[in-house]
Amino acid sequence: MAKIEPFENYTDRYEAWFEEHRELYRWEIEAVRQLLPPFADGVEIGIGTGRFALPLGIDKGIEPSAKMAEVAREKGLEVIPGTAEEIPLPDESVDFALMVTTICFVDDPPKALREIWRILRPGGWVIVGFVDRDTPLGRYYLEHRSESRFYAPATFFSAREVADLLREAGFGEITAVQTLFGERLDAMEGGVRPGWGEGAFVVIRGRKLHHRSEPSAESI
Repeated sequence: MAKIEPFENYTDRYEAWFEEHRELYRWEIEAVRQLLPPFADGVEIGIGTGRFALPLGIDKGIEPSAKMAEVAREKGLEVIPGTAEEIPLPDESVDFALMVTTICFVDDPPKALREIWRILRPGGWVIVGFVDRDTPLGRYYLEHRSESRFYAPATFFSAREVADLLREAGFGEITAVQTLFGERLDAMEGGVRPGWGEGAFVVIRGRKLHHRSEPSAESI
């Protein structure tokens, strides 16, 4: 079952975070934008209130939380009820899928990524954005997640683990950027750098291969 309870109960608090941390939010958007491929028909998996879809030009998404979806619809976005593990879209129906701060809340990440592979057209792209567990902020969130409204039910991943999950799901041409450098949320520095290992927020992009068994030349 999707971990939606905190988002149902604290939708307003979720929205407020982005207003209170505008600079961090700006750099997260910029990191995604640097890997954003040209696309004609994109979808965000776990669109939430539309905080990433809107500025990145995505007009529809999948969302299990009715309250989050309501806010997104008020912003003019198309929201389809559903989960990442059972995406209610036909095979090969989109050319780009975005998933930001969602992978840590899905029940079955490998299945979710296989579903994204299914709905992408051959050669389509996926972008996954998340807090890297193997950074000071990631470790802090992990150690203190029981105190958090949102992260209590989360499962944190390292960047290497997410890259491996993407490869296992059938994605190649893996590349990554990172942002938010520092040890505390209130003292983060911006900027976007290639790869991972320093920035708390990591964005990884992969491309759908024609067959899951097909080898790929990895950039990382």
